[in-house]
Amino acid sequence: MYSTTSPYRIITVCTGNICRSPMAALMLTEAFEAEGLGKLVVVDSAGTTGYEVGHPIDPRAARKLTAHHIASEDHVARQWRQEWFAERDLILALDVDHFGWLQEGAPDRESLAKVRMLRSFDPMMAGRSSLDLGIEDPWYGGHTDFDNTWTLIKAAIPGIVRHVGAALAEDPRSSASDVRDGATEHQQVTSMS
Repeated sequence: MYSTTSPYRIITVCTGNICRSPMAALMLTEAFEAEGLGKLVVVDSAGTTGYEVGHPIDPRAARKLTAHHIASEDHVARQWRQEWFAERDLILALDVDHFGWLQEGAPDRESLAKVRMLRSFDPMMAGRSSLDLGIEDPWYGGHTDFDNTWTLIKAAIPGIVRHVGAALAEDPRSSASDVRDGATEHQQVTSMS
């Protein structure tokens, strides 16, 4: 199907890379697979800090993902690397502080244009200030906070899938048949119900 070595690359970014960003990355990976775009899109995650480098996903995040049949046992936390500005097509910040940190670190306008708040893709948040689009760190809370994190991420996923599908349709790296066979046959993300 897709024969180039250059897929569309997305990275999700939070603080420690053990809660929000791995949840978002794994949920997005599942969504792109469900849309037939799994071979065209690669999603990974990182943290703005090195506090949790080498640690597995938070058990509460893993529990929430497992409840929706999404495996997370292979996740290992890592810290953001500057070269990823050039290597990623879309950089999704999970909270306002991550968004500001990524904007400040962007080496050029092209990199800056890649940085978006994840929830900016939620149609219910259209027109809202980036200050209203953050997902608070569930690490300080309990299972309910992880449930809320899931819900907020999930609401943005169809918009991200549409955005990437449109980008792929315009991208010379993918053929029209690759995108048609994947994204355009599915108008809505149906997994993770």
